[in-house]
Amino acid sequence: MRQRLSSEPDRYRGRRRVPTPPRSRYAAVVTSAFVGAGVVALGAASQLPDAKAVSPNVLRNLEEASVTQDALADRSADTDRASRGEVRGDAPAQISEEEAAAQAWLLPLDDFEFTSAYGVRFGKLHAGIDLAAPEGTPYKAVHAGTVTSAGYNGGYGYAITIKHDDGTEMIYAHSRRLLVQAGDQVRAGQVIGEVGNTGYSYGTHLHLEVHVDGSPTDPIGFLRLHGVDIKLKIESVYGALAAS
Repeated sequence: MRQRLSSEPDRYRGRRRVPTPPRSRYAAVVTSAFVGAGVVALGAASQLPDAKAVSPNVLRNLEEASVTQDALADRSADTDRASRGEVRGDAPAQISEEEAAAQAWLLPLDDFEFTSAYGVRFGKLHAGIDLAAPEGTPYKAVHAGTVTSAGYNGGYGYAITIKHDDGTEMIYAHSRRLLVQAGDQVRAGQVIGEVGNTGYSYGTHLHLEVHVDGSPTDPIGFLRLHGVDIKLKIESVYGALAAS
């Protein structure tokens, strides 16, 4: 062994070397750790119930819960597919212009002022509503039907009565001129007369009257049931197609 010269730097001066433990000690420590973990695992396992000792009722409940969970998952999937279909906005079934005209309910005038409601007036029943418009303004059939009368009718002046397929009748009164005659088939939106001031009338207007089973009824409520709002001037969804 070479002796260190006094002139060489002492790289190890002031340091202490820690002796390395023998490999056998590390092996003992690791082995003890694994053995300890195994004992803990065995102890935990000893607390678990034996599969043979599980109650049949518990197993049956678990099986029923699994079936229920599967059914709920299927239902959720169906709902999700339906929701995606709604988001895509599946197109509604198309109908022909003839079908649209048969189902349409429209406003009788393009522009008007609602001036008088259905109800008792001057001690008598005012059996319709009044829609004011300039004299000569063309008015249209609200719904498709058959003209049962067209001509001068006492207090109604020149008036038209149209009977619809459901049996209801609609009277258009105080006209200046009539453009249809009895027996004509008319469609919704067809011009049938002109606004006037004939008969027992107090100003130029269209008197609109509805009879259900032969008795007058409030046109406002009746038309709302068919998608037409006189006061808001709204027509049914088929109005635009029928009038085209």
